[in-house]
Amino acid sequence: MNAAKKNNVKVVGKGQKPMLFAHGYGCDQNMWRYITPAFEADYKIILFDHIGFGGSDTTTYTKAHYTSLQAYAADVLDICRELELQDLVFVGHSVSAMIGVLAANMEPEWFSKLILISPSPSFINDGDYIGGFSREDIEGLLGSLDSDYLGWSNTIAPVIMGNPARPELSQELAGSFCRSNEAIAKDFAHVTFLSDNRKDLSQVKTETLILQCMDDAIAPLSVGEFTHQNIAGSRLVVLEATGHCPNLSAPEETVAAMKSFL
Repeated sequence: MNAAKKNNVKVVGKGQKPMLFAHGYGCDQNMWRYITPAFEADYKIILFDHIGFGGSDTTTYTKAHYTSLQAYAADVLDICRELELQDLVFVGHSVSAMIGVLAANMEPEWFSKLILISPSPSFINDGDYIGGFSREDIEGLLGSLDSDYLGWSNTIAPVIMGNPARPELSQELAGSFCRSNEAIAKDFAHVTFLSDNRKDLSQVKTETLILQCMDDAIAPLSVGEFTHQNIAGSRLVVLEATGHCPNLSAPEETVAAMKSFL
């Protein structure tokens, strides 16, 4: 199967330079709808769904293959090859920020810039590194997810979104979780929350922007600062936005920071 069908690839925009958007855990390409219009006049916009989410073809999924974020990075590279996305601007949210890092490290020739929105190279605290969660926290989160995925989705969505005055955003996120393929979403959660990609940061040679929200319960400021310190020459912008999804909660501020970098 070709990558475009497997990952439900959509291409829009009037420009020639490619800009690929990769969504976060439990989401799909629709989560970029407030961001992409700002770039459609000048870029070729490529949207896709990770396997198990949105309109992806779940028949291509095997648990044995998708055991690490490297497998998802390989899917990104398959899209790059199939669409010949030379000089690519990669925009990744949350776990897809690290997927982009891995893809750019594996085959840097495709990438001109990385824009990492709310990235986390590791969610688990380790010595001086503050990822935001103890291992017990993560094990408890995964246990709750495995036992009651729908209940977990409705409970965790407001925490991730971090905008209690705008409950419609949390409801949208919870709905997206619930539309996902539950079995694959459970597998992907274990890969996402147990991955440790801290050592991969120092290998990045692509020009990188890190967008960090001021108050993010999932990826605290210390995580953004660590990512910035370990990607040579990177730029860190701390948004006034709160929560983990500024692409939904603060699209204007997110677009402004992206355009300034580009």
